[in-house]
Amino acid sequence: MDYHLVKKTPVQTWYTGKTIFVTGGSGFMGKVLLEKLLYSCSDLERIYVLMRPKRGKSPQTRIEDWLKLPVFKRIREEKPEVYKKLVPIPGDVTSDKLGISPEHEQLLIDTAEIVFHCAATLKLEARLKDAIEMNTIGTKRILDLCLQMKRLKALLHLSTAFCYCDKEVLTEKVHDFHHNPYDLMRTVEWMDEKALDMITPNLLTPHPNTYTYSKRLAEMLVRDTYSKLRVCIVRPSIVCPANAEPVEGWVDSLNGPVGIMVAGGKGIIRSMLCNGEYNAEVIPVDLAINGLITIAYTLGQMEEMPKEIPVYNITCRETKRTTWKEVLDLGKATAYEYPFEAGVWYPDGDITMNKTYHNICVLLFHWLPAYFIDFLMLCFGQKRL
Repeated sequence: MDYHLVKKTPVQTWYTGKTIFVTGGSGFMGKVLLEKLLYSCSDLERIYVLMRPKRGKSPQTRIEDWLKLPVFKRIREEKPEVYKKLVPIPGDVTSDKLGISPEHEQLLIDTAEIVFHCAATLKLEARLKDAIEMNTIGTKRILDLCLQMKRLKALLHLSTAFCYCDKEVLTEKVHDFHHNPYDLMRTVEWMDEKALDMITPNLLTPHPNTYTYSKRLAEMLVRDTYSKLRVCIVRPSIVCPANAEPVEGWVDSLNGPVGIMVAGGKGIIRSMLCNGEYNAEVIPVDLAINGLITIAYTLGQMEEMPKEIPVYNITCRETKRTTWKEVLDLGKATAYEYPFEAGVWYPDGDITMNKTYHNICVLLFHWLPAYFIDFLMLCFGQKRL
């Protein structure tokens, strides 16, 4: 079937002939975004992806390897010709001026019309310097580049629905914070990591980790640039495996509840301190990406921009309420029906709100078995875990 002859939706029509620049394309959401754009908006002109060499492979080789992944299966089978529209731009958001060559920089300035800034470190335990460098300073570098773009119609900054953990209700606006992002960016440049680690706990309050803290600072940078750029902020909740596209249940990341389910399914996690009645703020990756693509269309179509920066919270809370107990029970049932090949123990863990009971379970079912396995590895001359 010739996809050029298929009647297009307004969104597909708008994307026709567009040149897109994507950061974070190698991540979980990034791959699904690229696949969806190539498959459903096949008449776009080009997608430039910011990529760095990794494990001895060049950006071009990495992109060629992607075509073999399950996430690109339907493109491989139905529209293999569109894959050539995916073009790597060697660079890194943690490098000055994104680490891209002057030629590539000018190419983006002259041609890019839509920018999806998805690059971020998702490590909750990341050191403050690393989180600020990637999530905050990296965003500033993207903004600086976009300010030079001659044809920019929409810049989407991917944030998180958890960057305002001190707010009981997450409204679709950027809230003020007592820390200035520019001060923090300067601080991580001159202060040594040991000193930064010492002051990190005080700096983070009320944030539980460096991820949400650095993403909050990044939102402030984006807001401050709004008067000069057609930009918006998109906040998905915890992104989980695909509901339907590109492959039902597809995931290539162990972040969030997926990692817990895998560890539980292998019998590693036996107890977790958690209130099972709390809502599981999760959203399938394909729904989040559909929202991202549609929001870019909406932003690009706006004749008059609102006074305040547009912010979109992408969650399923009001349409599909699910508790953590339901999520974990489903994971446990799936592990029974489709067990892992290499399990450590029978998958029979559970959640509890009793801290004493949890600590006893951790001692008996986490620590003691771990030390016993380490002892056996030592006896057999193997590397301890």
